[in-house]
Amino acid sequence: MSLVSLQDVSVAFGGPPVLNHADFAIERGERVCLLGRNGAGKSTFMKVLDGTQVPDSGAVVKLGGVTMARLDQEMPLALTGSMFEVVAEGLGDRGRLLTEYHAASIRVSTDHSDAALRELDRLHRALDSADAWQLHIRVETVLEHLALDPEARIEQASGGRTRQALLARALVCEPDLILLDEPTNHLDIEAIEWMEEYLTSRGLTLIFVTHDRAFLRRVATRIVELDRGRLVDFGTDYDTYLERKDAMLASEAKSWEEFDKRLAKEEVWIRTGIQARRTRNEGRVRGLEALRVERSQRRERVGTTRAQTQDAERSGRMVIEANAISFNHGTKPIVSELTATIMRGDRVGLVGPNGCGKTTLIKLLLGELTPQSGSIRHGTNLEIAYFDQRREQLDPERSVFDSIADGAEFVSVGGQQRHVNGYLQDFLFTPDRARTPVRALSGGERNRLLLARLFTRSFNVLVLDEPTNDLDIETLDVLEALLAGFTGTLLLVSHDRAFLDAVVSSTLVFEGKGVIREYVGGYTDWLRQRPAPVVVTASPPKRVEVPSTVKPKKRKLSYKETQELAALPDRISASEQELEQGYVSLADPAVVRDPGALGAVRSRVAELESAIPAMMARWEELETIASE
Repeated sequence: MSLVSLQDVSVAFGGPPVLNHADFAIERGERVCLLGRNGAGKSTFMKVLDGTQVPDSGAVVKLGGVTMARLDQEMPLALTGSMFEVVAEGLGDRGRLLTEYHAASIRVSTDHSDAALRELDRLHRALDSADAWQLHIRVETVLEHLALDPEARIEQASGGRTRQALLARALVCEPDLILLDEPTNHLDIEAIEWMEEYLTSRGLTLIFVTHDRAFLRRVATRIVELDRGRLVDFGTDYDTYLERKDAMLASEAKSWEEFDKRLAKEEVWIRTGIQARRTRNEGRVRGLEALRVERSQRRERVGTTRAQTQDAERSGRMVIEANAISFNHGTKPIVSELTATIMRGDRVGLVGPNGCGKTTLIKLLLGELTPQSGSIRHGTNLEIAYFDQRREQLDPERSVFDSIADGAEFVSVGGQQRHVNGYLQDFLFTPDRARTPVRALSGGERNRLLLARLFTRSFNVLVLDEPTNDLDIETLDVLEALLAGFTGTLLLVSHDRAFLDAVVSSTLVFEGKGVIREYVGGYTDWLRQRPAPVVVTASPPKRVEVPSTVKPKKRKLSYKETQELAALPDRISASEQELEQGYVSLADPAVVRDPGALGAVRSRVAELESAIPAMMARWEELETIASE
């Protein structure tokens, strides 16, 4: 039986319907990903489900006693208390009891009075009675994996940290249905991967909106798209969705082409002169009127973002050379003895947890910060464009139009003069929206505006700091294609694993305590290399001198090792397929309801998750020996 369903629901806000006679239902154990363009109405859909938004027509039917929790894109204004308090609040009365116990524990650490100890003992017994200790562990686990300080005040937290706290609150209460709107925003890769495991291993029921394709592929058991007010259920996985979506759009285009031909033919008939008027078929006239009405009600698909880079004159062959640079924040090492060379045409990704210093390294490489030791050397003829993570380059009080060319009517793009309104339409801003102040834009619209402004400039070095936040998937695909064709040098900071894999050719990974190592390829390539990392440096590593008369003996693979190497790719592929099937089984309600089956599947998934990296490492080891 469905936990919640929409039946013929419509919602409009003065324009075309955001939801147009929509039907939807979700069963227990399903994990539904809702896709759609920025502004399509995905957040409205979430609000209708949890009752925050009342539909104009239709019905929302909920199973009796169903509980929900929603992570919204818009953050509440009046949040107070510590991170622990905010997160535990999602647990209701038992959460408040946990908060009291947590505060009492902190007091006892400094106040050993009898009164403080008695209060702690009272709360300890109360937690026993409420069977709340497991909840206490759950709160601490979520806080730890999202890297949230339990004692930090929410009033002093950044927007990203506040959003992480709200995500933690939604996760710990484990309601019957969780609604997550862009849950991966502001999370680093480690936290995203932990959340993937958390959501898939507990048999939770959720509906989520995301632009993170790796997260989508791992978590979703069903895909639904909201397009021009219509909810279309594509089922299955993301790759199948892409195939079915392309087929559906092609069919729609063909159907519309045939309709337009028929309408044009009828319009010619009605205007053929006196003979047609004498023999006019009133039924045919009414049919033409119906065709006109149908055509006027057609909702065209919103265009795709179009963009092109304006390449400046080529830079010198060497772009940036870092020689043993170091930089500390107080006593905390951010960069330690990093030596690296970035050449013209390199596309370098920066990967590491939040707060590790990725933006600091960017500023060091660009010369905005001076290293405390070592040196930075820049090549010749560098023209740098910088996409700023904090969007500091946008004045919130200026309009979208004025933000492009500082109030000018025309902008030079690709060697041609274009009106700003026409250029903005390439980035999906209508002329009306172009007059909107920047402060009224959504996160995705701000990103598109900053990209539009960026691409009016010519550059040969492009620096992108978290460009993918809030962008819809179609815009991400366009940006990927744009960067793939960019002939200059790219520095990219991102937590989007699929985006990194598609764009970068090498990766600088922050491995802790200021250690940064370079790996060939994107994120997935780094995962393969990580068990036996190869450090790429500008200067050769120190080595023990071997007398010239002694030649080291090269080891060859034995017959058994040769056979093992040949078999490993198939073994790895089969194990990965079995692991994916295991993840699917963990979402199967029948498996979830059977403790024995669920335990067996979890055990096998854990076994495969440790075995696959080991096989990868062994493959790398044998490949290295075979290539010597």
